[in-house]
Amino acid sequence: MSNVISAQPDSYLEFWAEYHLCTFTTLQPNGRLHVVPVGVTLDAAAGVARIITRKASRKVANVLAGGGEARVAVCQVDGGRWATLEGVAEICTDEAVVEDAVTRYGERYGRTPAPDPERVVLLTSVERATGQTLGARPQAAQAAA
Repeated sequence: MSNVISAQPDSYLEFWAEYHLCTFTTLQPNGRLHVVPVGVTLDAAAGVARIITRKASRKVANVLAGGGEARVAVCQVDGGRWATLEGVAEICTDEAVVEDAVTRYGERYGRTPAPDPERVVLLTSVERATGQTLGARPQAAQAAA
Protein backbone atom coordinates (compact mmCIF):
# COMPACT_ATOMS: atom_id res chain seq x y z
CA MET A 1 0.00 0.00 0.00
CA SER A 2 1.16 3.50 -0.75
CA ASN A 3 2.80 5.14 2.28
CA VAL A 4 0.63 8.25 2.08
CA ILE A 5 -2.56 6.23 2.06
CA SER A 6 -1.43 3.60 4.56
CA ALA A 7 -0.60 6.40 7.03
CA GLN A 8 -4.30 7.29 7.14
CA PRO A 9 -6.72 5.73 9.66
CA ASP A 10 -9.01 2.86 8.60
CA SER A 11 -11.87 5.35 8.46
CA TYR A 12 -10.10 7.03 5.52
CA LEU A 13 -10.29 3.93 3.31
CA GLU A 14 -13.83 3.22 4.50
CA PHE A 15 -14.81 6.76 3.49
CA TRP A 16 -13.37 6.23 0.00
CA ALA A 17 -15.43 3.02 -0.33
CA GLU A 18 -18.72 4.84 0.40
CA TYR A 19 -20.88 6.27 -2.36
CA HIS A 20 -19.82 9.91 -2.81
CA LEU A 21 -19.39 12.11 -5.82
CA CYS A 22 -16.08 13.91 -5.81
CA THR A 23 -14.46 16.94 -7.38
CA PHE A 24 -11.46 16.76 -9.69
CA THR A 25 -9.25 19.82 -9.97
CA THR A 26 -6.81 20.51 -12.80
CA LEU A 27 -4.98 23.61 -13.97
CA GLN A 28 -6.05 25.02 -17.33
CA PRO A 29 -3.49 26.40 -19.79
CA ASN A 30 -4.67 29.95 -18.95
CA GLY A 31 -3.77 29.37 -15.29
CA ARG A 32 -7.34 29.09 -14.02
CA LEU A 33 -8.48 26.13 -11.97
CA HIS A 34 -10.94 23.68 -13.53
CA VAL A 35 -13.07 21.87 -10.95
CA VAL A 36 -15.68 19.31 -12.00
CA PRO A 37 -17.78 16.61 -10.33
CA VAL A 38 -16.58 13.07 -10.99
CA GLY A 39 -16.83 9.52 -9.74
CA VAL A 40 -13.52 8.25 -8.34
CA THR A 41 -12.23 4.89 -7.25
CA LEU A 42 -9.26 4.55 -4.93
CA ASP A 43 -6.87 1.61 -5.19
CA ALA A 44 -5.00 1.94 -1.90
CA ALA A 45 -2.73 -1.03 -2.59
CA ALA A 46 -1.52 0.51 -5.85
CA GLY A 47 -1.61 4.08 -4.53
CA VAL A 48 -3.76 5.33 -7.40
CA ALA A 49 -7.11 7.00 -7.95
CA ARG A 50 -9.04 6.34 -11.16
CA ILE A 51 -11.51 8.53 -13.02
CA ILE A 52 -13.21 7.37 -16.19
CA THR A 53 -14.04 10.06 -18.73
CA ARG A 54 -14.18 10.80 -22.45
CA LYS A 55 -10.96 11.64 -24.25
CA ALA A 56 -12.50 14.90 -25.53
CA SER A 57 -13.19 16.19 -22.00
CA ARG A 58 -11.68 19.40 -20.62
CA LYS A 59 -10.07 17.28 -17.84
CA VAL A 60 -8.12 15.30 -20.42
CA ALA A 61 -7.20 18.45 -22.37
CA ASN A 62 -5.79 19.99 -19.18
CA VAL A 63 -3.67 16.92 -18.46
CA LEU A 64 -2.45 16.86 -22.06
CA ALA A 65 -1.57 20.56 -21.81
CA GLY A 66 0.77 19.59 -18.99
CA GLY A 67 2.70 17.30 -21.32
CA GLY A 68 0.54 14.26 -20.62
CA GLU A 69 0.98 14.45 -16.86
CA ALA A 70 -0.49 17.08 -14.57
CA ARG A 71 -0.72 17.89 -10.88
CA VAL A 72 -4.29 17.31 -9.74
CA ALA A 73 -6.48 17.01 -6.66
CA VAL A 74 -9.51 14.82 -5.98
CA CYS A 75 -11.76 15.66 -3.06
CA GLN A 76 -14.93 14.28 -1.51
CA VAL A 77 -16.98 15.67 1.35
CA ASP A 78 -19.85 14.41 3.50
CA GLY A 79 -20.93 16.73 6.26
CA GLY A 80 -17.85 17.35 8.39
CA ARG A 81 -15.98 14.41 6.87
CA TRP A 82 -13.69 15.09 3.94
CA ALA A 83 -10.74 13.58 2.10
CA THR A 84 -8.38 14.95 -0.54
CA LEU A 85 -5.94 13.05 -2.73
CA GLU A 86 -3.20 14.99 -4.50
CA GLY A 87 -0.83 13.66 -7.11
CA VAL A 88 0.10 13.44 -10.76
CA ALA A 89 -2.48 12.33 -13.31
CA GLU A 90 -1.79 10.68 -16.61
CA ILE A 91 -4.14 9.55 -19.36
CA CYS A 92 -4.43 5.83 -19.97
CA THR A 93 -6.08 4.44 -23.09
CA ASP A 94 -5.12 0.77 -22.62
CA GLU A 95 -8.31 -1.24 -23.12
CA ALA A 96 -7.68 -3.56 -20.15
CA VAL A 97 -7.00 -0.61 -17.82
CA VAL A 98 -10.15 1.16 -19.01
CA GLU A 99 -12.22 -2.00 -18.51
CA ASP A 100 -10.81 -2.47 -15.02
CA ALA A 101 -11.58 1.16 -14.14
CA VAL A 102 -15.17 0.78 -15.38
CA THR A 103 -15.58 -2.36 -13.25
CA ARG A 104 -14.25 -0.57 -10.17
CA TYR A 105 -16.58 2.37 -10.86
CA GLY A 106 -19.51 -0.04 -11.09
CA GLU A 107 -18.59 -1.60 -7.75
CA ARG A 108 -18.39 1.74 -5.95
CA TYR A 109 -21.31 3.51 -7.58
CA GLY A 110 -23.68 0.60 -8.16
CA ARG A 111 -24.01 1.03 -11.91
CA THR A 112 -21.86 0.26 -14.90
CA PRO A 113 -21.65 2.98 -17.55
CA ALA A 114 -22.62 2.08 -21.11
CA PRO A 115 -19.71 1.12 -23.37
CA ASP A 116 -17.99 4.13 -24.90
CA PRO A 117 -15.17 3.83 -27.46
CA GLU A 118 -14.03 7.35 -26.46
CA ARG A 119 -13.52 6.39 -22.79
CA VAL A 120 -10.12 6.84 -21.14
CA VAL A 121 -8.86 6.68 -17.57
CA LEU A 122 -7.29 9.53 -15.67
CA LEU A 123 -4.90 7.60 -13.47
CA THR A 124 -3.60 9.64 -10.52
CA SER A 125 -0.54 8.49 -8.62
CA VAL A 126 -1.36 9.64 -5.10
CA GLU A 127 1.45 11.61 -3.44
CA ARG A 128 -0.51 13.22 -0.60
CA ALA A 129 -3.65 12.14 1.26
CA THR A 130 -5.33 14.47 3.73
CA GLY A 131 -8.69 14.65 5.41
CA GLN A 132 -10.88 14.23 8.42
CA THR A 133 -12.95 11.07 8.10
CA LEU A 134 -13.78 10.37 11.71
CA GLY A 135 -17.08 11.41 13.20
CA ALA A 136 -20.69 10.60 12.75
CA ARG A 137 -22.19 10.19 9.32
CA PRO A 138 -25.25 12.34 8.69
CA GLN A 139 -28.51 10.71 9.85
CA ALA A 140 -29.85 10.15 6.31
CA ALA A 141 -26.66 8.36 5.31
CA GLN A 142 -26.76 6.18 8.41
CA ALA A 143 -30.34 5.15 7.74
CA ALA A 144 -29.53 4.23 4.13
CA ALA A 145 -26.44 2.20 5.05
